[in-house]
Amino acid sequence: MKQTIKQAIAGSSADYTEIRIERRWLNRVLFQKEKLETLESATELGGIVRCLKNGGWGISVFNDLTNLSKHVREATQMAAIVAAATSEPVVLADVPTVEEEVRVELEHDFRDVPLQRKVELTQSYNGIILGESSEIVATQVQYVDRFAEITFANSDGTYLVQELPDITLLLGAAASDGKGDIQQGMETIGQAGGFEWVEGMEDRAQIAAKRAVAMLDAKPVVGGQHTVVLDPMLAGVFIHEAFGHFCEADFLFKNPRLAKIMALGNEFGMADLQVVDEGYIPGGRGNVPYDDEGVRREKTQLIKDGHLHSLMHSRETAAKMGAQPTGNARAVSYEYEPIVRMTNTYIENGTFSFEDMIKDVERGVYAVDAYGGQTEFEQFSFSAAYAYEIVNGEVGGLLRNVVLSGNLFETMRSIDAIGTDLKISGGVGGCGKGGQNPLPVTTGAPHIRIRNVTIGGK
Repeated sequence: MKQTIKQAIAGSSADYTEIRIERRWLNRVLFQKEKLETLESATELGGIVRCLKNGGWGISVFNDLTNLSKHVREATQMAAIVAAATSEPVVLADVPTVEEEVRVELEHDFRDVPLQRKVELTQSYNGIILGESSEIVATQVQYVDRFAEITFANSDGTYLVQELPDITLLLGAAASDGKGDIQQGMETIGQAGGFEWVEGMEDRAQIAAKRAVAMLDAKPVVGGQHTVVLDPMLAGVFIHEAFGHFCEADFLFKNPRLAKIMALGNEFGMADLQVVDEGYIPGGRGNVPYDDEGVRREKTQLIKDGHLHSLMHSRETAAKMGAQPTGNARAVSYEYEPIVRMTNTYIENGTFSFEDMIKDVERGVYAVDAYGGQTEFEQFSFSAAYAYEIVNGEVGGLLRNVVLSGNLFETMRSIDAIGTDLKISGGVGGCGKGGQNPLPVTTGAPHIRIRNVTIGGK
């Protein structure tokens, strides 16, 4: 394949040409209540050519590898048409050329595990959840493994082959009191690793079921302004969704007002606030050393000592803004061109223990994990999976219906304590942007405390 790809690129008349070819394998098992709802095993092969001609991009997507030169010609023709219609030609920042193969070694390679074993394991976790209580009325237990071999080459001389494993497990339970009140409990595991990551999760299945039942007796939160402590999972989701996307350089081109707010050097929080996007953490979901433009991923300090320090870039955005590419050009699959995306985004450790964080809180909320949320420019709204009261410096009873909302920038400036217990998690699913979803990412943080957070409720 290497020789075929290089010959196709050598014959290109474009100013710049790149080819990305992906082989993908997938297995998925889903149980809902007692029923095996989904059993899927699939393989896929496809690729994309991108050509730059006179400052315009042209793209050709394909599944047949027998005539790469034809796809290069198609992409070049499209690029010339685009260039003639654009007033802002694309320029790419220079990056080093590399030639490398990145192979993975898995402790227990899930490709060697029979599909029947994957079904049996998923079914066993489903049975644990169903057997926990008569109040459990529904389950969603899903196992997914994916393996990708990604080959990338460009006309600068780069040639890369990278392997990417991805394994996830969702353990979901729903409980009902029989009077119309339904509550959920959920545990997730996600890793760029082997089958060992999803074995021995009986206790996690039981925790999900017990929490769903316990939430039936949880008190609804009292709405208003609260001091809130976020656990590492929810704090990680917050920093990714509410702030991280603003640091993707292509986002700022579309909103001049936000581009001013996101000027480098602007203050966003206390001096202890450090936020990074670390391009490559072995074992993290979506992790390979090079991005989908063949650029080595970097550790990018987004916030340093409370001030905006850097943005995330592709080669194109870096050239536009006079910056260096950061290895953040990512595509969800070969069907898409790479755009600026996060990788492993997290808040670094501070100096507070959890006990010190809550000891002077008379009444507050300890919010744990996330059931999702939404952002609309700088306004955000996140639902905690569950929460606890904080009363006179101690964690109290369960709370539900905890929805945090507010202005991102005001909320970040209200962070007044950062813990020492950083946790980075992959979860399941992924990030969505520009119609490309779900892209595997990891998020993380230590516990953080935020003053005067608006929580909806009674």
